[in-house]
Amino acid sequence: MSVFSQKEYDNHEQVVFCSDEASGLKAIIAVHNTNCGPAVGGCRFWNYESDEEALVDVLRLSKGMTYKNALAGLNFGGGKAVIIGDPKKLKSDALFRAFGRALNNLNGTYYSAEDVNITTGDIMIAHQETDFVVGLEGKSGNPAPFTAYGTYLGIKAAAKHKFGSDNLSGKSLAIQGLGSVGMYICEYLHKEGAKLIVTDIDAERLQKAEREFGATVVALEDIYSQDVDIYVPCALGATINDTTIPQFKAKVIAGCANNQLQETRHGQVLQELGILYAPDYAINAGGIINIFFEQDPEGYSADKATKKVEEIYDTLTEIFERAEQQSKPTHIVADELAQEIIANGGKQSTSNMKAS
Repeated sequence: MSVFSQKEYDNHEQVVFCSDEASGLKAIIAVHNTNCGPAVGGCRFWNYESDEEALVDVLRLSKGMTYKNALAGLNFGGGKAVIIGDPKKLKSDALFRAFGRALNNLNGTYYSAEDVNITTGDIMIAHQETDFVVGLEGKSGNPAPFTAYGTYLGIKAAAKHKFGSDNLSGKSLAIQGLGSVGMYICEYLHKEGAKLIVTDIDAERLQKAEREFGATVVALEDIYSQDVDIYVPCALGATINDTTIPQFKAKVIAGCANNQLQETRHGQVLQELGILYAPDYAINAGGIINIFFEQDPEGYSADKATKKVEEIYDTLTEIFERAEQQSKPTHIVADELAQEIIANGGKQSTSNMKAS
């Protein structure tokens, strides 16, 4: 399995393969870029079909974290980790302690946090072996509510740009994925009077959304073709692809999933179809923003974190306006802004928008 020949490889600074026979740990840690600070990004636990699939995922995710942190105005670089295997079978204290030791070997180049199928409690176990973890219980804690709040505000910013108003009352939204973030987003949307259509692999989550938010449940493969105003991807990535794009009736795509475009060309296709796309790493930065405030010398403050998360609305508004003015896809505009910040070591040029 070659790293350098992977098309997702983007001059990553480090790609580390970790294993521990006693606990069953098999993990890959990817450090994409540390120009703006130590690499920070979550770890996901997933039963990948192959090691190659896991490598592609961690390369894509780590690059996305570099761009996310830069665009949010945080002095973090970008990194990510994946643990390979079935979390329902392999999760153990020994495994997370082994993962903590692997993090410790990187000596602060990369700080990990919770992500898909990993909880803050799991990270606390890793913390027994290393200080190079963030999103800790008793500090910033669970980032999901902040990711959800930022995504909700990003949906409103996209609605304002596309429909002329950010009022979501009466708007119809198709939410794909009802994990911790997706469920919080449903709650925000329901309170505002939006009409929800949902899908998920978990029947209990679907029943909860139906019961508490009056949501309409559809099959997994039917979510793309719903006649709605906004499609909200909140599951795994690459759901915007050659198969799904022809099915979309939504005029806006705005959700919290990472790496939503299967290929970068799909962003161009969305622009040509008149579908407004909220770049994923811009809209879903709320969780990492919350984690950032763990390093505040005055101590962690949820109020400060929330205020910073609210800037996502303005960040996306700027991206949408620039994309329209320059006749470029929104993801290209976001990339260019992030790349300039990264090249400057976290310092934004006067021509850039205010992200902090």
